[in-house]
Amino acid sequence: MSSERIYMVSDNAAGERIDKWICAQCDDITRSAVQKMISENMVIVNGKPVSKNYKISSNDEVVLNVPEPKELSAEPENIPVDIVYEDDDLLVVNKPKGMVVHPAAGNYNGTLVNALMYHCKGRLSSINGVIRPGIVHRIDKNTSGLLIVAKNDIAHAGLAAQIKEHSFTREYEAVVCGKFKENEGTVNAPIGRHKTDRKKMCVTDLNSREAVTHYSVISEYERYTHLRLRLETGRTHQIRVHMKYIGHPVLGDDVYGTEYKGIQGQCLHAKKIGFIHPVTNEYLEFDSELPEYFDNILNKLKNI
Repeated sequence: MSSERIYMVSDNAAGERIDKWICAQCDDITRSAVQKMISENMVIVNGKPVSKNYKISSNDEVVLNVPEPKELSAEPENIPVDIVYEDDDLLVVNKPKGMVVHPAAGNYNGTLVNALMYHCKGRLSSINGVIRPGIVHRIDKNTSGLLIVAKNDIAHAGLAAQIKEHSFTREYEAVVCGKFKENEGTVNAPIGRHKTDRKKMCVTDLNSREAVTHYSVISEYERYTHLRLRLETGRTHQIRVHMKYIGHPVLGDDVYGTEYKGIQGQCLHAKKIGFIHPVTNEYLEFDSELPEYFDNILNKLKNI
């Protein structure tokens, strides 16, 4: 059994490799999974199967026949994971760009959950079921940075309550296109599903939820700006959608913005996270270094 997803190629994506383009549309499918689907003739362009080297054209109709999720429980895998903090109730991890948080259709292994199950010997909260044990909140596949994981249901419930109350500290850094007239500001615009592309989110009043993002300028370059962003809410793709909405898409975001040579996916890092420990009631806050890919981009921009 498989589910069908249909996409149309936009003008600005013409010439891109089919496997890379599909990954940009589907946060829940890895590039290796896409290539496997292509090799098994599960990717159809304009009615015909294509190779993974196929270069898409404007207005191509791309049909994915994505395998339905197996009756699966995530299996432990010995994958290195950057642990920033750990105790008996929770841990904070620094997720690399390109790693999916939990198994999903077409992506059954190599995820953060697989790595955590090995590291924690299966001791993770069960509230989100067998596919997402311990996962309290997520960040996108191509977003790097800090993520909290619950080891038991008490910790999970306490952390989830803080997220619902918007009392978490969540700060990101991003490089976005263009310059700002003001050094700081707030985007208060509701986010919901795109009416024609269900994999995308957008600013809309239809079936949407409140979304608030605060931003401040760290530094400016000739055509780009390095921003600090603080989330008041935590909607899917919130920063990426809000930045596009105000005309400053995140650099490298090939879903909501434009690609950038040298990186795959958006230049966005979850840099700081703070919360009240759900068991000890102590306030904890963690900050991470900008990853190498982010520093490399900043160095390039300085020399433009």
